[in-house]
Amino acid sequence: MFCDDMWLRTAELMSAIHTHPFNVALGDGTLEPDRFAFYIVQDGRYLESFSKALATASARATDPADAAFYAQSAHAALAAERLLHAGYIEELGADAAAVATSPTCLAYASFLQATALTAPYPVIAAAVLPCFWIYQDVGTALLSRTADAPGHPYGKWITTYSDPGFAASVEQAKGIADRLAAAADPDTRAAMAEAYCRAAAYEWMFWDSAWRREGWPTAQWLAP
Repeated sequence: MFCDDMWLRTAELMSAIHTHPFNVALGDGTLEPDRFAFYIVQDGRYLESFSKALATASARATDPADAAFYAQSAHAALAAERLLHAGYIEELGADAAAVATSPTCLAYASFLQATALTAPYPVIAAAVLPCFWIYQDVGTALLSRTADAPGHPYGKWITTYSDPGFAASVEQAKGIADRLAAAADPDTRAAMAEAYCRAAAYEWMFWDSAWRREGWPTAQWLAP
């Protein structure tokens, strides 16, 4: 199955994601608020592009059930998850307007939107899958470590991505990718694998950029 193959292919990357200092500190509650605030601002901006990619996937889907799933997921990205982000931004007192969109955030968002607009539908399904699957995997792992500890500063984030309802959406996204890959020709399946691995790599890069509070190295020459 396509998803099984991708999980094996990205096993080392997944280990690096789980052991990244950002996610380790996120899980044990010691992540500095300014790092989390930076991440939340970037993630809110990313979700806008992710939602657009999902909406495009819905429009290009060849199966009505797929179209409905991606349309619902696009709404969830803008509604439920952005509500979580807005709550954290207010709680942390972050000034989102003062934070520039990071190079990694822009790159990941641009990759998804370009794929959604130009690639075959099966490749789109593969490209958006890591954002579902990897977040659910990380959220579930962190929940098992924290046991939903009361007072955990990032407990809402952990429970959002370890929620059984979210897990069900992940299984649906995986099922779509497996079905499309099974019917695809070798070139399309290879393109699906490349898109999945690229998006998975961006997931690691996104957390790493938040840990480093990544800025633009050219900012000194392009000040407003």
